[in-house]
Amino acid sequence: MQLTTYYILVAAMAAMGLLVFICLFFFKAGYGYLSTSNWGPKISNKLAWVLMEAPSFCFLLYYTLSYAFSGVEAVNENVVLYVIAGFFLLHYFQRAFIFPLLLRGKSKMPVAIMAMGMVFNTLNSWFIGTWLFKVAPAGYYTIEWFWSPQFIIGAIIFVAGMLINLHSDHVIRHLRKPGDTKHYIPKKGFYKYVTSANYFGEFTEWVGFAILSWSLCGVLFAFWTFCNLAPRSKSLTEKYIAEFGDEYKSLHKKNMIPFIW
Repeated sequence: MQLTTYYILVAAMAAMGLLVFICLFFFKAGYGYLSTSNWGPKISNKLAWVLMEAPSFCFLLYYTLSYAFSGVEAVNENVVLYVIAGFFLLHYFQRAFIFPLLLRGKSKMPVAIMAMGMVFNTLNSWFIGTWLFKVAPAGYYTIEWFWSPQFIIGAIIFVAGMLINLHSDHVIRHLRKPGDTKHYIPKKGFYKYVTSANYFGEFTEWVGFAILSWSLCGVLFAFWTFCNLAPRSKSLTEKYIAEFGDEYKSLHKKNMIPFIW
C-alpha cells in the first residue's frame, strides 16, 4: 500500500470519528449505567466485552507475528516495532480477557453496540498494524527510538493512563456489595474530579500511545477515543444529576478531563 493511500484512509476514518462524536450527543449508547431497551437484543455483558475487544488483540497479534516470521533482517528496527505493538497488546489483553472476568452482576449489552465496537476495533488494529509493519518509512523506528523524548514521554503517559483506568474500574466494581442493586456515586481516585475517571484514563493511554509511536494512526486512535467517550461521559454526568440531584452537583465534577471539561 502506498503511504498516500494510507493517509487518505486515515483522513476518512477521522471524518467518521467526528460524525460519531456529533451523533453520540443525540443517540446515547444504551449499555452500563445508561442501559435502555432501545437498542434491540442483548447478550451477557461479559461475553459481549470479550467479543467486542478481542479483535483488537487478535488482529494486531496476527500482524506482529506475521512480520516476525517474514524474514525481515533489520533486528534493531524489529525490537522497536514489537515494543510499540506491545503497549497496544497489553491494553487489549487486559480489556478482552481479564476485564470481563472481573465484571460483577448479570447486566447485558445490546448486540448492536457490541457489533459496532467489533467493527471499530478491527479497523483500528488494521490502521496500527499496517502503519507499524507495512507503511512506516524505512529507518523511522531505529533502536535510538527508545531514548527519544517522544518515546519516553509517551510511555510514561501511557502507563499513567493505564493505571488510572485500572484503578477507576476497580472503584466502580466495588461500589456495591454482592446482591446490592442500588446506584452510588464513585468518589475515590480521579472520580473526585470527573464523572468518568475510567474514560479519562483510557483517553490518556492513547494520547501516550500517539506520542510514543509518533504516528498519525496513534493520533487517529486518540481522536476516536475522545469522540466516542466524551459524549458518553457528558451523558453519564446528566444521568447522575437526574438521579442524585444537588448531591451530585455539589461535587463540582467535570465530565471526563479534570479541571477542564
